[in-house]
Amino acid sequence: MIGNRTLAVPGPTNMPFRVRQAMDVALEDHRAPDLPDFTLPLFADLKKVFRTETGTVFVFPGSGTGGWEAALRNTLSAGDGVLASSFGQFSDLWVQMCRQLNLNVTCIDQEWGKATPIDAYRDALAADKNHSIKAVLVCHNETATGVTSDVAAVRRVMDDLNHPAMLFVDGVSSIGSIEFNMDEWGVDVAVSGSQKGFMLPTGLAIVGVSERVLYEIKNVSTRDADTYLGCGYFDFHYMAETNRTGYFPYTPAMTLMRGLRASVDMLLEEGLDNVFARHHRLAEGVRQAITAWGLRNCAVDQANFSDTVTAILVNEDCDANDVIKAAYHNYGVSLGGGLSKVAGKVFRIGHLGWLNEAMVLQMLGGAEMAMRDAGIQFDAGSGVGAAVTYFTDTHAEKAKLLAAE
Repeated sequence: MIGNRTLAVPGPTNMPFRVRQAMDVALEDHRAPDLPDFTLPLFADLKKVFRTETGTVFVFPGSGTGGWEAALRNTLSAGDGVLASSFGQFSDLWVQMCRQLNLNVTCIDQEWGKATPIDAYRDALAADKNHSIKAVLVCHNETATGVTSDVAAVRRVMDDLNHPAMLFVDGVSSIGSIEFNMDEWGVDVAVSGSQKGFMLPTGLAIVGVSERVLYEIKNVSTRDADTYLGCGYFDFHYMAETNRTGYFPYTPAMTLMRGLRASVDMLLEEGLDNVFARHHRLAEGVRQAITAWGLRNCAVDQANFSDTVTAILVNEDCDANDVIKAAYHNYGVSLGGGLSKVAGKVFRIGHLGWLNEAMVLQMLGGAEMAMRDAGIQFDAGSGVGAAVTYFTDTHAEKAKLLAAE
């Protein structure tokens, strides 16, 4: 087809030319004497993105799923208790992985569209008098339903109860896009991936690990061979020891690492608070469009609306897959599909990464044409118009504030 395809999925996201250019290099020696001049500053700057001073950020060739497994294998043994909640496709997949690894999972099932249940977590942790729960899992941003959970609230519950469990966070579609504070929230392992807020191709699992976790791993001399899960490829201790010298325990994805250097530079140059504000503004434009169409957000509570992806519920007499197919085949727009329980009920618009207002309007315009083709009744242009009004009105307000300063 003529023209660029519009990428409106919640990952992979649009890749800036600057990042592409950084990766367009000849292959290099990953054991070169000067490699630490590149890797050590990158490791330090990744800590700024995760907002940790005391933790360590590892970069594994892999994906967010590999990061999940790394968190579990490095810290837990078969039979250890894990507290988790299933309220969407990705939170549920992490629970399934825990069960595959023979962990003792207490899973609190939630209606899809709701967030991590803080009160239910409190009850479960309060009842755990023997502290058999060793890890608490939070899916910070459930991509399937467009729901953001309150990680800080979970940490407050754990602290109020003086519960010693570790806090693990899936930040795959949040870190680098919406507010995330690893140290402030007391996160022990935070998992991200390269293809979302980091604006790269898929291929890197980017994992933040707390000082506490590394200390405990280093000082565990023996484990029960019958229950120890084993680390292997994802061994935090081995990676930490090798990274300290600026190298890796195996061949790193150096081309992607060069791109990661460029993406981290872009995030830090914009300023993380500005990155978060931009994502909120763009997300609000999408939400204004949904209201104008007469449709609903899959996320139940407004306080939990995601600033990186919105799942849009169609009416019961419609099939969201018809919208997705029309957008792709007729207009070159890739919308996110509904997964598992919400398949056919929602289509998703990803609004994260390298994105501005005009690009969001392009997504919304494509969605409107596809909805008309799919027979969904709404006033043509209403959603785009609502977003235009919001973007221009808030731009003027922002300009006034800057002028006043």
